Amino acid sequence: MAITVTESAAKHIQNQLTKRGSGIALRIGIKRSGCSGFSYTYDFADEINTHDRLFASQNVQIVIDEKDFPYLNGSQIDFMQEGLSSFFKLNNPNIDNACGCGESFNFKDTNN
Repeated sequence: MAITVTESAAKHIQNQLTKRGSGIALRIGIKRSGCSGFSYTYDFADEINTHDRLFASQNVQIVIDEKDFPYLNGSQIDFMQEGLSSFFKLNNPNIDNACGCGESFNFKDTNN
């Protein structure tokens, strides 16, 4: 499988890379956090590391460390604007449950 990007997310990524003046991709990862166990991390990648996987969708590139890939495989990245808030939203088929506030989650069949 792969990682895909909606048109809205692609436009936001392109705009942010242009505004930043450097970078080649959006880097997505996971970290232990919150009451359910994990949360996503977002950053811009200036280079591709040896343990990275690179995906292209909607004319933008996404970088994921191979250790995080099994947890993100099959995800679609969207960009949402709700009122004054804007954020990336991952539609991740690997999520088992999330906390009530939606900030953290746990994975299906994980041994973490």
